Parts: sequence; structure tokens; C-alpha cells
Amino acid sequence: MRTRPIARGYTLIELLVVMVVLGILAMAALPLAEITVQREREHELKRALWEIRDAIDAYKRSVDSGAVVQPAGSAGYPPKLADLVSGVPNAKASGKPMYFLRRIPRDPFADAGVPAEKSWALRSFQSPADRPRPGDDVYDLHSTSDKVGLNGVPLKDW
Repeated sequence: MRTRPIARGYTLIELLVVMVVLGILAMAALPLAEITVQREREHELKRALWEIRDAIDAYKRSVDSGAVVQPAGSAGYPPKLADLVSGVPNAKASGKPMYFLRRIPRDPFADAGVPAEKSWALRSFQSPADRPRPGDDVYDLHSTSDKVGLNGVPLKDW
């Protein structure tokens, strides 16, 4: 007499248990993915701030060395953020333009529809550090976002 082979496979209960475990793992991974995205955007913000601030400092050094001529009484910082990209005449090289940035990086936390230059909040040389305001020049800049970074510091204070 022949016996039937035993059917091998998974029961419905086993499949449901596996699906529940996978769902729990996915729910645990979602916050980690959100933190990873936040960390990457914060890294982009730091990189953009360093790049623009370095260009502002290079502009100021050029004014101090006499390569860029500014009106008397000026603090020596660029009048507009766009001047770092559009270039200024080099007084030491018969007016050939000097460029300090290839492009203005955008604030990664700003609205995507806002142009890169308008995505930043500017601080003039005349405004105090605790109440930054725009003015006749661009001394510094910061994010316009009200979010708080992963380090607990508001992004606008970076």
C-alpha cells in the first residue's frame, strides 16, 4: 500500500506571524530613515553656510587689500549676495571681474519655489548678532527655517 507524501509548506498562521514581524521592523525603520534625511539636509545646510561665509570673507579680504574698491564709509562687505556670483571689477587687474562663488547654494530647508538667493535671511554689518537684520551689506546669513536641528539648536542660529 502506498502512502501519500506529506505536504510541506507554510500555514496561514505562520505567514501572518511573518507579516506582523516585517510590519514591526518597517515601523521601527521609518523614524531612522526620517532622522537620516534630516541629518543629510543639516549637512547640506552646514556646507552651504561654510561656502557662502567663506566667499563673504574672501570679498572682505579683497576690499582690505585694495583689489575691490568700495565707497568711503562702507564696511567692506558685499552690497548684495548676488555680487559674489556676478563678480566685481578687480582694481589690481585693470577691471577684470573677480568671482567669489560659482552659484549661490540654496537653503535646503527653504521652500523649493524660492530662488536660492532669496532662501537665506541676511545680516548686515550694522545689525547685532542677537537680532540679525538685512541692511546695506551682507555680513552674514542664516537659515529662514524655524526647525530645530538634531543637536537641539534652531537652524536659524547656525
